[in-house]
Amino acid sequence: MILCGFAIAVGTLTTQRIRDDFNRQVRDAADRLAENAQPEFNQDPYTGALSYRGIGINLDTYAQSPNGFVRVLTEDGRELKASVRAPDLGIPRTRTVEEGGYLIETRRVELPAPLVGGAILVQYGRPLAEVDDTINRVKLFLLGGVLTGAGLALAAGLMTARRAMEPVAGLTRTAREIERTRDAALRVPIPEADDEVAELARTLEDMLHALDASRNETVAALKRQREFVADASHELRTPLTSVLANLELLSETLDGERREAAESALRSSQRMRRLVADLLLLARADAAREAPHEPTDIARVVVEAASELGPVALDHELEVDAEPAVVDGSRDELHRLVLNLMQNAVTHTPAGTHVHAAVRGEDGVVTVIVEDDGPGIPADLRDRVFERFVRGGGDRGGKSSGLGLAIVRAVAESHGGKVSVQSPTMNGDGPAHGTRFVVTLPASSMA
Repeated sequence: MILCGFAIAVGTLTTQRIRDDFNRQVRDAADRLAENAQPEFNQDPYTGALSYRGIGINLDTYAQSPNGFVRVLTEDGRELKASVRAPDLGIPRTRTVEEGGYLIETRRVELPAPLVGGAILVQYGRPLAEVDDTINRVKLFLLGGVLTGAGLALAAGLMTARRAMEPVAGLTRTAREIERTRDAALRVPIPEADDEVAELARTLEDMLHALDASRNETVAALKRQREFVADASHELRTPLTSVLANLELLSETLDGERREAAESALRSSQRMRRLVADLLLLARADAAREAPHEPTDIARVVVEAASELGPVALDHELEVDAEPAVVDGSRDELHRLVLNLMQNAVTHTPAGTHVHAAVRGEDGVVTVIVEDDGPGIPADLRDRVFERFVRGGGDRGGKSSGLGLAIVRAVAESHGGKVSVQSPTMNGDGPAHGTRFVVTLPASSMA
């Protein structure tokens, strides 16, 4: 754009200058012609009549340009004499005129005595094509200069930009690698030149070192916190067991209001023991502490969980369809996984709901399915059901701690599997209903 603007400005000024010079040359030539003209006439000896002979100048020589011309006219437009190939453009109307592709200058020359009072007209003209050709050559030269200059500038600019942007490209590659690996310990390439890019690279390097140090501190703090929670939860189990035993003894030996108070404390302590057990399991998962794994028949685990839940789920219909399937895992944790899924279905569905548990093994994958035909999970909770301390509106009596499904996910992931909840299904033309949890675990290699 700069080159084009420069070319337009130069072209405009140059074109105007060429035209002005051309007009001045034609004008000056016409003035000299008029000044040097010496009209000459022949007189007839018999009649005394005068006839035009010339103006004392060779018209062909004065025309200079092969395409220029000179004409000598009477005032009424009659041509007296002209140079070779002079065009007939009629009677001149003004002093300066462009006509027939020529720039024509006309001058009036007074005749000497004895022809005082008479005059002749001299014309000098040059074709406008001369100046137009010159202007076109200038425009072509400028266009070629613009294109050549733009090409050279582009090539030089690309080379310079590539060289100048190479450090920035290195920073970009390093930033993408850090984004991909999340490794803030990677070094940022520092350019050799001491410029703004090098300063930016050094700043990013210092920032990454600070972030890496901060992350290491945070990771260490979280690790210590997880280990503390795991250790504290483990240590709480022993005094809680003692408290439960004493409260059970008191509830059997006391009577009246004291017995009711002991039974209430016993129920609260039992709930506390369950909560501590849940927290211990989650803390161990966070601290990457895995319980010993051994080949375990998940079908038997499902049957045992259903038997344990049966006495407290008399208002629900429990059904188990489990085929033998062996996985490598902790029997206690897998029992907690299945029990939590089934207990979740019983807790969050109304009486009379049908709960079905099934185990399938195929192609090295064991699938545990727990589903019910209850009202289903609300849409606003479906994406958060596996988060900790998330409780559904159907929690009857507020008995849920909100950790059941979080434990299910933690146990599944610690065993190399995953858990998912499926959207409600349609029952004919009725509303959507039911909830289905699917746990997939790798089958044992010993199966």
